[in-house]
Amino acid sequence: MPTWTERPSPQAMPGKRRGRRVTMTDVAREAGCSQSTVSFVLNQTPGINLSTETRTRVFETARRLGYRVPASSAPSPLPSRGRQIGVVADQLTATPGTVLAIEGLTVASRASGDVVLIAQTHHDAHFEAEIFRTFSEQRVWGIVYMTSLTRRIDPPAPMVGLDTPVFLLNCYTSNHIYPAVVPSDIAGAQRSTRHLIEQGHRRIATITGNNGMETAQHRLLGYRRALSTADLPFDPSLVVEGDISAGSGYAATRHLLALSQPPTAIFCQSDRMAIGCYKALKEGGYDIPADMSVVGFGDEEISRYLHPKLTTSTLPHGAMGQWIVEQFSEYVPARGRYPLVKLECPLIGRDSVAPPKA
Repeated sequence: MPTWTERPSPQAMPGKRRGRRVTMTDVAREAGCSQSTVSFVLNQTPGINLSTETRTRVFETARRLGYRVPASSAPSPLPSRGRQIGVVADQLTATPGTVLAIEGLTVASRASGDVVLIAQTHHDAHFEAEIFRTFSEQRVWGIVYMTSLTRRIDPPAPMVGLDTPVFLLNCYTSNHIYPAVVPSDIAGAQRSTRHLIEQGHRRIATITGNNGMETAQHRLLGYRRALSTADLPFDPSLVVEGDISAGSGYAATRHLLALSQPPTAIFCQSDRMAIGCYKALKEGGYDIPADMSVVGFGDEEISRYLHPKLTTSTLPHGAMGQWIVEQFSEYVPARGRYPLVKLECPLIGRDSVAPPKA
């Protein structure tokens, strides 16, 4: 199959200086589509499902502008074994959970014969709009909009009004007009704190993420609910704000150990902060869990290799990706609001928790 590249135009474009080379950008602008779509059409890229109308428009525009194109007519779209699903992600490597969500989605899609196309925006609104337009032109069956941090979003303008079904992964909108799935952070944090209470701890500290983040707010709410359910008073001095990093966990733990009455257990709202917590405790001469119990959140790989192994909660990102695929076959456009689906964060009991010393 020939590959068509940009070549000098034999004729000057109308209104352009004679001899100016016509580019794919020129063709895309005139045809009203993205540059990537022009490349797919002119290079006859296999596996790209574009409408005959789009292919014909691109070929005719390219010929009219003097861009070198095949002499044959536009090819028909190649057959696809299943549906094409477009994923728009803000940042894929920001957290381990994003990779797990993509893996859960792609594995489940492969089983049903669907193809997943993934694009990363890096929070670039202009590029994001280009991706939406490209997916729309490729006539994907559905679009999955995914964020690295669990949060409420305002729907991007290019996503609003699409005829294509849209699903939200790890985010949601205030009006709930799209099917959406997120982790149940409140229930997960409540379960983690309750586990410490059940071991006999009554003075339990927590190290939060950045309090401006929705995840941190929800996990703090879960912590407070567990205390309230057990009729334990909430002590603001036992709540220290971190930023998810190991360094903030280290600094927060040193602060807690300097209290006149230190806690007997610390709930770190991320495994990375638990790493810093471990370091501060060991420097202070504390044995884990004999002198201080520690619980993390996230079940990152490092949690299995800490000494002692860290008790933590699993974020259900892989299950969230699978849930999205399950909705493909059951999708029915809603006339009102979709319920926000929250998946559980199971607690993984390991070796970092024990009853407090008498």
